[in-house]
Amino acid sequence: MTTPHPPAGSPQNDPAPTSGAGTPRTGAGSGRSGYLYRKVALHLADHPDQILKVGEITRAIGAPSSGAVFEVLKKMAAAGHATHHRDPHHRFQITQAGIDAAGALPPAAPRTRSGGSAGGRQSRPAPVPRPNGTLYHPRRLGKGWDVEELRRLRAQQVPVLLYGPPGTGKTAMVEAAFPDLLTVAGTGDTVVDDFLGSYNPVPGGGYEFVHGPLVMAMREGRVLLVDDATLIPPRVLAVLYPAMDGRGTVTIPAHGNETVQAVDGFYIVAGHNPGVHGAVLTEALASRFTVHLHVTTDWDLARQLGVPRPVVAAAMDLNADLAAGKTVWAPQLRELLGFVTVRDQLGMSAALANLAGIAPEDARDDVTAALARHTGTPITALALGKR
Repeated sequence: MTTPHPPAGSPQNDPAPTSGAGTPRTGAGSGRSGYLYRKVALHLADHPDQILKVGEITRAIGAPSSGAVFEVLKKMAAAGHATHHRDPHHRFQITQAGIDAAGALPPAAPRTRSGGSAGGRQSRPAPVPRPNGTLYHPRRLGKGWDVEELRRLRAQQVPVLLYGPPGTGKTAMVEAAFPDLLTVAGTGDTVVDDFLGSYNPVPGGGYEFVHGPLVMAMREGRVLLVDDATLIPPRVLAVLYPAMDGRGTVTIPAHGNETVQAVDGFYIVAGHNPGVHGAVLTEALASRFTVHLHVTTDWDLARQLGVPRPVVAAAMDLNADLAAGKTVWAPQLRELLGFVTVRDQLGMSAALANLAGIAPEDARDDVTAALARHTGTPITALALGKR
């Protein structure tokens, strides 16, 4: 959805409301908060092309407090369900994610509660759904959990670069943290148009300009994941830097030098797979990300999700060999979960053979040897047998 500029004849000043003694509480656990959130969200959804002031929304829905409405609007903006404009007055517009949510409260960050142990250790939060329906199991990060800490870093505009082998859960973590996510999958063939947009043919002849995911994320206050960022040519990645460097703007030369200004909520996360052929982490890219987070496979989680202990032990040995330069590939969580799926469908022997078979040819002997050593089973790559 394209965010229009406020009309020249905008309504009168509407300064930011302040919460006073008469302002209802808007805590996440309040039933009243959920009722008000739904009313505000549905009103914005009924006017998707308008950028509305807090006072206008308050009067339209008959809410008793503009302070409570303002708190709801800020919550919507933080969740990516609305964009927050300051021009200089506080105005809000629904995003596509907000329309899709149909007034439902955004998913709360996984809660951490102090346990009963002497150290007050936090309890593990519940798994978080991803867009494809699978569950992401949060992992510890700093003083909390990765999903909630990523959301906190977004609120503070602290950019994050995730790095680690393919299949360790980098993309899954970002998808779980940000329901309003847009993604650019980087390759050596990625071009500037993949970020900014390009002209596409329309039925009946002619062309129209379709804005790219970077522009959409900036205008709608959403998160952009640049996956496999280090496979993208550096001259193409440079299109991101004006949006990240405090200016918060990009220019689209192919569309009449159109200038796009980022709104609140816009945030960039990048993924990097060191050791993958063609991946180059330049100083220009690395310096744009304040936090560099190493993501590895969680072996305890693999066992918890049904991967047999001997298979996990073989994978751990292979990862140690990979780190020491003794092999060129090792299975990560993605491959281990695939192992469980194949085992449940075709049996243990086929699953072991398949895990060996998906290894690159120059690492297959290492993988079969490690699996045989830990399972006590001779293994060859999965193949069809005789009739």
